[in-house]
Amino acid sequence: MEVFRISKEAYAQTLRSSGSANRWNTRGQQVIYTGSSRSLSSLELVVHRGSVQPATAYKVMVISIADDDYLIKQFLIKDLLSSWRSLAGYSTLQKIGSAWYDSQETVVLKVPSAIIIYEYNYIINTEHPDFARTIQLVRTEDYFGDSRLL
Repeated sequence: MEVFRISKEAYAQTLRSSGSANRWNTRGQQVIYTGSSRSLSSLELVVHRGSVQPATAYKVMVISIADDDYLIKQFLIKDLLSSWRSLAGYSTLQKIGSAWYDSQETVVLKVPSAIIIYEYNYIINTEHPDFARTIQLVRTEDYFGDSRLL
């Protein structure tokens, strides 16, 4: 399966994490957030950065996840709190994501996007023992940004 991450060009050549806290992880946990499509990844970029910065060179990272079901754990909307999409839900989701990260149960966590709930983000644990064997950066592509996203 291929997933996508839009990154600044300077960070698009290797699969690495900043260790920053986000919706599904706490500070220091080395995860990479990816989207199920280029378009979802674009929306995630716009929502989290406020806009696509025209002076910044972006790349689309195309990442391959091996097609083995045991590599992915999924959370369904019905399994989450009603506030999961809001800032109020962050601490609970971070606890859920941190428990997944610490357990090393799977290398990938599949979660609904808070932007488009019927599409999915894939969170990759770069510290998981299966990471190097099952996750690959296939290529980078020029970002296809549209000036209307600014």
